[in-house]
Amino acid sequence: MSLLRRHRCTALRLLVPALGALLAGCSGSKAAGYQGYVEGEYVNVASPVAGRLDRLLVQRGQMVDAKAPLFSLESEQEVAAKQQADEQFNSAQAQLADLKVGRRRPEVAVTQAQLAQARAALAQATLQLQRDEAQFDAGGIARGQVEDARANQAIKAARVRELEGLLDVNRLPARDDQIRAQSAQVAAARAVQSQAAWRLDQKRPAAGQQALVSDTLYREGEWVPAGSPVVRLLPPGNVKLRFFVPEPAAGDLRPGRSVNVGCDGCGTGLSAVVSYVANEAEYTPPVIYSNETRAKLVFLVEARPTPESAARLRPGQPVSVTLP
Repeated sequence: MSLLRRHRCTALRLLVPALGALLAGCSGSKAAGYQGYVEGEYVNVASPVAGRLDRLLVQRGQMVDAKAPLFSLESEQEVAAKQQADEQFNSAQAQLADLKVGRRRPEVAVTQAQLAQARAALAQATLQLQRDEAQFDAGGIARGQVEDARANQAIKAARVRELEGLLDVNRLPARDDQIRAQSAQVAAARAVQSQAAWRLDQKRPAAGQQALVSDTLYREGEWVPAGSPVVRLLPPGNVKLRFFVPEPAAGDLRPGRSVNVGCDGCGTGLSAVVSYVANEAEYTPPVIYSNETRAKLVFLVEARPTPESAARLRPGQPVSVTLP
């Protein structure tokens, strides 16, 4: 063997192990990466009551807080119905309170005055009866006159008892049946009031949580049918990632596992948590698969980004997902 050939063999023996170690190190440090995209689960805000759009209080691209008003429909009829329901409720409550306290003080005072008059008349009739009985015993008057005085005194006593009973009745509340019937009227008026307030509130929808205004679907002055969305919101928690992994990698993914996310212009440090792994393959080969075609099976995986990461992602945006 020539000297040149001997040097070539020696160099190859030294180079091959070095290349093998380098390739092994690169393959061991490379993380699996998969392509996917961002998807948004939108919240369409609508009113169950039709009406003209009076005011649109948000615009596309705006971030709104929870309970922030979004829009308002014309509500003249609902405002009038709410006022009517309030007055009916107040009237029913006042009637119930009146039944519970009995008659008014001036009415009781009239009965008290009549009772005082009747007692005075009774005292006068009693005194006259005593005089007539004394005259009858002395023989000065006839028996008939005494009987008349005795009957007059009984009439005056009955009138006193009548007014005393009427005064007690005036001080009593209404009968239990009347109070129960009026209480039912109050409950019915309260239900009508709540219904009127609900219909008025439906003309002024608000955001259920902090969200991005993705789109507005009507302009001020347009007629909005009942149930037709006016504002489309995208809460940060409704942003998710969808990507596909091959069949060998699907077995290692479980809900709750963290993944790294990368995209153009998003910066670094994006992460998400796997929330769903499909049980069946999303795509299958056109023939019965074998050991050679199993690699064509892919499974859908969904992941929810962290709130900080979700604010930097947009629906439809392509992303690259790596498994740490």
